[in-house]
Amino acid sequence: MGINIGYLTANRTSSGDEVYTPFYAVEPLLEFLPKDKIIWCPFDEEWSAFYQLLTEKGFDVIRSSLKEGQDFFTYEPDNWDLLVSNPPFSKKDSVLQRAFSFNKPFALLLPVNSIQGKARYKIFNNEIQLLCFDGRVDFHTRQNMQTTTKGNHFGSAYFCRDILPTKLEMRQLVRYDRPLAKLSGGDEKWE
Repeated sequence: MGINIGYLTANRTSSGDEVYTPFYAVEPLLEFLPKDKIIWCPFDEEWSAFYQLLTEKGFDVIRSSLKEGQDFFTYEPDNWDLLVSNPPFSKKDSVLQRAFSFNKPFALLLPVNSIQGKARYKIFNNEIQLLCFDGRVDFHTRQNMQTTTKGNHFGSAYFCRDILPTKLEMRQLVRYDRPLAKLSGGDEKWE
């Protein structure tokens, strides 16, 4: 049996949190999101695939980010109906606890092994739904915004509350390349 070098050498600290969801990993969620609700993307810049694709598809989306002084743990927009994003993996317990505290629907893209754990067991209270895929999501990194970095060492799933029709939904990932683009001015250029 081969050794999973990616898993053994992966950065599983908070400094390894900065990966960005590709457009193709947002697509499977679209069929479950209502068009008449306001979606809050609390960990997203203008160039995030969540914000861009949901807006392009006609959803009413607001976003916030720590970079703009809007910390998910202390900030909440005045008017929103459901939460969708890819939060920092190292803070998944705190993020899930806060998401549940709003008592609103959510879909958070997390490592699939986040289903297990004593703290999360108590947080989930058997109210969690999973949208799982037929393969692993390859993410963008700050060094690679044009294409995804291949060979991800963990599976991902959307951990949802009051979004899916059943506790478990399975969807196929249809991969395609679409670069993440920095839409506003600044020092960094992804182009």
